[in-house]
Amino acid sequence: MPEETIHEPEMGLTFEKVWAMFQETDRKMQEMALQTDRQMRETDRKMQETDRKISKLGSKLGDLVEELIFPNILEKFNKLGYGFGRVATNVRYQDPRGEYSAEVDILLENGDVVLAVEVKTTLTNNDVRDHLQRMEKLRGYADEHRDTRKLLGAVAGAIASQEVKDFAVKSGFFVLEQSGDTIRISVPEDFKPRKW
Repeated sequence: MPEETIHEPEMGLTFEKVWAMFQETDRKMQEMALQTDRQMRETDRKMQETDRKISKLGSKLGDLVEELIFPNILEKFNKLGYGFGRVATNVRYQDPRGEYSAEVDILLENGDVVLAVEVKTTLTNNDVRDHLQRMEKLRGYADEHRDTRKLLGAVAGAIASQEVKDFAVKSGFFVLEQSGDTIRISVPEDFKPRKW
């Protein structure tokens, strides 16, 4: 006689079974939320580290561009008759009230004229506009300190489109460009720099 298998009827869903399923689902969701949170924190940490590295690289590129511009700048402007005797980098201006504040990448001076140079790795129209505002701040600072010297401006960039260079010249700025191991002042022959 064949052996019979006896199956006990399955009990339907009970409150206890449903409650256990909810608790298990809740536990799994909490584990997933913790894991997701850990992954997001790690991703955020990596992104912040990447931002720091990019910022540091951008700063080093800016320093490199300044180093390329700086050595020949006195010679180039003095050939134009300015007779600058002093040059400084990263000059910061701020009055005691903090109303005027500006930083100038390269500053050339003589008894009559001060030339403020803004240096960028990639020069944009916004950089030119920012330098126009900086020049206004410098004029205000000079006036407040009874400095009557004329202020001139220049912009320099390792990379600058013709459109940006044209905008800078129309704004009254000298445009400095890298040319081999030196710089050249790139302006039209009839160029008259703006005086602040």
